[in-house]
Amino acid sequence: MDDMKFLLHAVEVSKRSVREGNHPFGSVLVDSEGNVLLEQTNIEVTDSDCTGHAETTLMRQASKKYDKDFLATCTLYTTAEPCSMCAGAMYWANVRRLVYGITEKQLLAETGDDPRNPTLSLDCRTVFGAGQKDIEVVGPVPEVADAVLEPHKNYWNQQS
Repeated sequence: MDDMKFLLHAVEVSKRSVREGNHPFGSVLVDSEGNVLLEQTNIEVTDSDCTGHAETTLMRQASKKYDKDFLATCTLYTTAEPCSMCAGAMYWANVRRLVYGITEKQLLAETGDDPRNPTLSLDCRTVFGAGQKDIEVVGPVPEVADAVLEPHKNYWNQQS
């Protein structure tokens, strides 16, 4: 599977998220054959929904459309390491592979104390490790860090 290709696809989704008035995050769900099944922007602002993170919203859609056995064969690509809520949504949806671009700590370095993104310092590997499922985690991927961070530049601590 071409992880770089799908991570860069998620970056494009994150840019669309900003154009649509939301936070700069994007996720893509890909099957084992390399077909993009779903993509999702962050919808927290436009939907006035604090749970409108790209990954959680995508997992809601995926779990309605596909069964858990199929989702176990899929990969979630996301621009930033999933927060604990999003990691939990992925766990419950039964997606067994995750690839992300930057860590939660790298994101915090960019967002700082912006109240729109109060980072919870709990990495996704810790969340998954507390469960009973084996979930493969690939990330961070340094080769895409600049591309992932680009939509975040001049976004945080600039608007409210």
